[in-house]
Amino acid sequence: MTATSAAQVKPEMRPWLAHYPPAVPPVIDEAKVGTLADLIRSACETYAERPAFESFGKSITFAETGRAAQAFAAWLQGRGFKKGDRIALMMPNILAYPATIFGALIGGFTVVNVNPLYTARELTHQINDAGACALVVIENFAHVVEEALPNLKLDAIVVATAGDLMGFKGTIVNFVARKIKKVVKPYNLPGSVALKSILAQAAPMQPVTVLPQDVAFLQYTGGTTGVAKGATLTHHNVASNVEQSALWLGWGLEPPQGRSDYQHVMVTALPLYHIFALTCCCMFMLRIGAKGLLIANPRDIAGFVKILKTSRITLFSGVNTLYNALANHPEIGSVDFSELRFAVAGGMATQAAVAKHWKEVTGRPIVEGYGLSETSPVASANRPDIAEFTGTIGFPLPSTDFAIRDAEGNDVPMGEAGEICIRGPQVMVGYWQRPDETAKVMTADGFFRSGDVGVMLPDGQIKIVDRMKDMVLVSGFNVYPNEVEDVLASHPGVLEAAVIGLPDEHSGEAVTAFVVKKDQSLTAEELRAFCKENLTGYKVPKHIVFREALPKTNVGKVLRRALREEATTKR
Repeated sequence: MTATSAAQVKPEMRPWLAHYPPAVPPVIDEAKVGTLADLIRSACETYAERPAFESFGKSITFAETGRAAQAFAAWLQGRGFKKGDRIALMMPNILAYPATIFGALIGGFTVVNVNPLYTARELTHQINDAGACALVVIENFAHVVEEALPNLKLDAIVVATAGDLMGFKGTIVNFVARKIKKVVKPYNLPGSVALKSILAQAAPMQPVTVLPQDVAFLQYTGGTTGVAKGATLTHHNVASNVEQSALWLGWGLEPPQGRSDYQHVMVTALPLYHIFALTCCCMFMLRIGAKGLLIANPRDIAGFVKILKTSRITLFSGVNTLYNALANHPEIGSVDFSELRFAVAGGMATQAAVAKHWKEVTGRPIVEGYGLSETSPVASANRPDIAEFTGTIGFPLPSTDFAIRDAEGNDVPMGEAGEICIRGPQVMVGYWQRPDETAKVMTADGFFRSGDVGVMLPDGQIKIVDRMKDMVLVSGFNVYPNEVEDVLASHPGVLEAAVIGLPDEHSGEAVTAFVVKKDQSLTAEELRAFCKENLTGYKVPKHIVFREALPKTNVGKVLRRALREEATTKR
């Protein structure tokens, strides 16, 4: 949305603008946004000697990252790949990731981010759907590529390691991974090339003109609601979102007085292949010259806390389940959070009980935001200066419009629930080679239909109700799982909870809760009685199932669909 189109919107339809911080303009200057290639080059030159990323205790500078990126781009060019060719990356948060993703972007290639935990079937679908011609994979998962290889049409495979770009320390890291932890399985990928050898060549890169309309990413949706589709994100989409985020959050990131050398440190536990971390923990951090503290395995909470105890921290990003796990770890009190400016959350609903516990531990509230792969991703966020967790997803960012609409596409009255629809420069151009799917989610007036149910409050803040497809219908009454989960999570004996609807012959669907205990003495009767005190009768779980763990995506989002499929199979 340009400044011109923004001006055409009636002020009363954008009540959030009255609650913007004074330093934040209503729109961004899209003419000055540029490309991600511009952003990468500028950061690597401006902050050349600053540490850019840290992994396993080893840091590399912006200049070193830039040289590695150019070497990778030059190698791709030398192999005959052309601007616009799709390059797939299949790695966790290691130093090789920013080096290769930046290299692909400055070379004019399109990045296809791949979850390294994918099975051969999932990998085959995404690589073939994207038409990727090259793949960079960490050696830990090279055996999966070998399994999928007969069904792939790749022209080049590059094998990275956790120790790449780490010098002698990388040798130790790789030795531990291969010999001690034994997380690298045998594999055979004929003709594959080691990333280490590519970076050692440091061949000169041929100049490439990257334009704002060029496709930067095919960002595949998580697949939680069906077959994964590639959201086509241009350089302008993502660079605009970086600018929006910088305007919204940047005024709260000023260095202490007299500290021009001050550098922020972003804890990057969410995987960079996920859109939240990609934009907020990587691209936005380039914009402000911050260091990314890369956490390769955030599921190892004990190891994660150990890293935090020896690190300086100013910024934090996570999802509800990660904040919950960290806040409940017995050694989290040993972490120094004195420099923490703010902790941002997204990806899934943040529960009030988790936010309360996090503030008790760190002294800072969780600043919740909202977005999707299709919106690059940030569409709204709370102000960074909030004193307490709000329970909303905040205000639309500059140059972003929100509309709450019914099933027929009509705007609903203020305060009523409807589908959240989003318009702005960060909204994708469509799903990769799927015009039919694109037509289902894009409206005639340029809004993206999110599939999420929300309410707009009088001040323009948005409150998420739930996913439309996750809503439970009990005897004609709508039950939103988020609300029930929030109540369950507030019980002191509950660690985690997820709610779904299952077929019921009397009520159509029955509210079913899957609960991980914090207190092993907790009973279903006790928990149900607690729910009756906080929820109207039809919202109280009819079935409560205790489990050791909940199924989650690699980002930590609870997979309600997996619970539903599992429960249906057993019936």
